[in-house]
Amino acid sequence: MGGLETGPVPAGVQAAEPTNAGPRRGSGLPVPRFASVRSGEANVRTGPGTRYPVDWVFKRKGMPVEIVAEFDNWRRIRDWQGAGGWVHQSLLTGKRGFVVTGKGADLFKTPAASAELVARLEPEVMGEIRACAGDWCRVRIAASGVTGWVERAHLWGVYRGETIN
Repeated sequence: MGGLETGPVPAGVQAAEPTNAGPRRGSGLPVPRFASVRSGEANVRTGPGTRYPVDWVFKRKGMPVEIVAEFDNWRRIRDWQGAGGWVHQSLLTGKRGFVVTGKGADLFKTPAASAELVARLEPEVMGEIRACAGDWCRVRIAASGVTGWVERAHLWGVYRGETIN
């Protein structure tokens, strides 16, 4: 339920232009990296610029995306289902979001499977990542504001071994 309708996704991702000196290099931040959709509506284009047609539209604020390439002020992104395209940097935020994958996940009071259960999260539940260390992430559920700890393996929006403070 990503709110997306797309065609086939290319197997590999390549930069739109050769890297060269000058303003077209992008942000200088590491690629790939995760970000989130800033507003409730974000146009995803077939190429890095307004001259390219809108392919589809994100309809969920806070949806995590992976930035896989940059060109000037444009970011090539993909979502948790593999759909991708180009969005202007102003439509993204550095806030870290997540989507629950697989068959769902348990939300615990502390980072241990033996801890008190706070909630059972359905697949595709979204929220904000507050911190990650080891196998656990502290999260806030977008719809309810409930916080707790989830095993990292159940989340899309954070890399294996990545620490978030």
